[in-house]
Parts: sequence; structure tokens; C-alpha cells
Amino acid sequence: MADYNYQDGKKRIEDILDNTLKVIENDKIPSGDNFTFDNAYYGWVTGIFIDIRDSSNLFSDGDKEVISKMIRSFTSEVIEILRNDNNLREIGIRGDCVYGIYTTPLKKDILEIADKAFFINTFLKMLNKLLAKRGMPNIKVGIGISTDKELVVKAGRKGVAINSSVWIGDAVTKASNLSSLGNKNGYAPIVMGGTVYNNIIEDLQKRNSSKDVKSWFTKRYTSDLGRFYDANIVKTQFNEWINSGMQ
Repeated sequence: MADYNYQDGKKRIEDILDNTLKVIENDKIPSGDNFTFDNAYYGWVTGIFIDIRDSSNLFSDGDKEVISKMIRSFTSEVIEILRNDNNLREIGIRGDCVYGIYTTPLKKDILEIADKAFFINTFLKMLNKLLAKRGMPNIKVGIGISTDKELVVKAGRKGVAINSSVWIGDAVTKASNLSSLGNKNGYAPIVMGGTVYNNIIEDLQKRNSSKDVKSWFTKRYTSDLGRFYDANIVKTQFNEWINSGMQ
């Protein structure tokens, strides 16, 4: 391995620090093609994280074929639910967690991400029935959603194909933290930040005019996460299909 050329490194750092960088404030975060090493964007972002509960014990039975099938079944369909959105800006897998990051300049955009959480929560019922039918253990997840304004920066090494977007703010970090609460210690599977709740509750009520939608949510508070809400919401038609035998 060649030694690190620290003299060249010093020059690269000075070029970055002394270069003019334009921070563009825009409610909508553009697609990756608009990012360069000379700009950054600041706008509304919603993150959703789906975190498998107790994965160390769940996948410790030693049957590598079963574990592989379970992980692949889970990630395949969660990614399918997350990816179908023009506002998607990043999607990926971190360990036992699948996540999506979206630009959400409008209330309806945030509601669409909440809808993905409802679909994923319902999908887990289908997946667990199919796993149980084959004698495989069930999977439980926590689903965290958070919305905030974030600074998005293209980071990495200019001139080589090693770079990625860095999301600086509360949306992505908080979504990850909220997902770690879901389906644990009395919390429901879906856990959303206060900004998400505030932006979806009116339209969600309009969509379900005959129901008391606010009663679906439990208001929570912690000193580190502030106000947030948890719920166990499913997509009705999908859920009825599962309960009727999935035929």
C-alpha cells in the first residue's frame, strides 16, 4: 500500500476551505445530479427508518439458509415500498435497518412518507404469516419518521468516484432514533416526530372522515427527542386481504 501523501492532502484541504461554496436555500432538495463540490442545499427533508427488533437473537439460530431468506424477504419488499417515489433522494441498508430519505417541501409529500410507514407496518403482517407457514420465526420492526430542514452536502473525494450526500440536521438522525423505540417497551411500531404529525393529521382526518384519527396516536415526550407520537396504523384493504387468506 502506498503511503498517504500528507503534503498533497494539505493542499486539498486548503483548496476546500478557501474555495467559494454556495449554500442554496430551497424547500425542495434536488436530485444528485445538481450537487457539486462547490454547492450545498438547505431544504425540507423526511427520513424513514425501519429497524428490526432484537435482530441478534432473531438471527442467531445458526440456520444460515433460513436467516438469508428472512433478511432477503424483508429487505426486498421494504425497499420496493420505499423506492417508488419521485421525491426519493437516498435509499439504503445499514446493518439490520432499511432507510429512505426524501425531499418533502409540501404537506402532501410528508403524508406520502407516512403512508409508506402504514404499508410497511401492514406488510410485516403478511411477511410474518408467510414465515410462520414455513416454520420460521416472526420479524418485529420499529418504524421511525421525522421531518426537518437539513443541510445536504456532497462529501467525499473530488475527482474520484467515492462520494455521497451527507444529511446534516434532525430529520435523518431523529428518524433513526425514533425507529429504535418502535415495538419496544410499550411503544407501537410506528413512531413519528411532532413535525410529521402536525403536517399529516389534518389530511389524514379528511381521508378518514368517519373516524377519530387522533385517537390512533399516543402523544409522547422525552428530553432528548421532544414531542413525538406512536401508532399501529395499517392499510385497510391490504390488511383485510391478509386476514382473508391472501388469495
